[in-house]
Amino acid sequence: MRYVSFRRPDGTPSFGRLDGARIVELASPAGPQSLKAALTDGSLATLPDGAAFAAADIVLLPVIPDPAKILCVGLNYADHVKETGREQKEYPAIFTRYADSLVADGQPMVKPAVSDRFDYEGELAIVIGKPCHKVSRADALSHIAGYAAFNDGSIRDWQRHNIQFTPGKTFVGTGGFGPALVTPDEIADLGAIHVQARLNGVVVQDQPIADMIWDLAFVIEYISAFTPLAPGDVIATGTPGGVGDKRTPPLYMKAGDKVEVDIGAIGTLTNRIIDEQ
Repeated sequence: MRYVSFRRPDGTPSFGRLDGARIVELASPAGPQSLKAALTDGSLATLPDGAAFAAADIVLLPVIPDPAKILCVGLNYADHVKETGREQKEYPAIFTRYADSLVADGQPMVKPAVSDRFDYEGELAIVIGKPCHKVSRADALSHIAGYAAFNDGSIRDWQRHNIQFTPGKTFVGTGGFGPALVTPDEIADLGAIHVQARLNGVVVQDQPIADMIWDLAFVIEYISAFTPLAPGDVIATGTPGGVGDKRTPPLYMKAGDKVEVDIGAIGTLTNRIIDEQ
């Protein structure tokens, strides 16, 4: 199944299931009002169909508009570690984003006025479907509700003001998350799928998920060891090599650019770049 969060034509936030070219609403007055709520109460797979909307009549929201936690894995592909000149560590780098730093598929990502070093990072995101704390690696994958594409848009100079990444990762509207939550049963061989990023139609990143240094089970085990994970929490699992900041000359995003994160059967996240107003 593929689930989306969206605004109805009247502007009310809702969620539903993709059904071909239609979106079938699953929110109802007596039921959960958001995708996160449906994951939390375990009702998602059994909710009755409501109204159907044409895709052109609604506005997508980030897959989970209101996650309690967004955790990001840094330096999870060897090619990216190499291009940064960093030493590969025994454990992954983990940092956070805030919900208001993300926009949906089809919505503009915002280049902050304070920097011209706005970089793309195509990534696979996982959404937690069942609570887990100190979960074992053997059980970790059973806690995944599904996958989506993610663009960990980064303000590189602000990322490096000091040793913590957070300032460069959380400017409002600088990342993308979408278009849909794709359940694991839709994906036959996750490792074979490539994370590909394109800037103005040119491929700038392209690497199979199998190339991750720390696989999804390890990442969930590691993160859940220090913080409880709840339904709707998001983990962005790291970007391949090819980021703009490490190219010669550097390649940064600017107003008018189109950036796409294509993760095969999981879908393509597309965003235009605009200047901060």
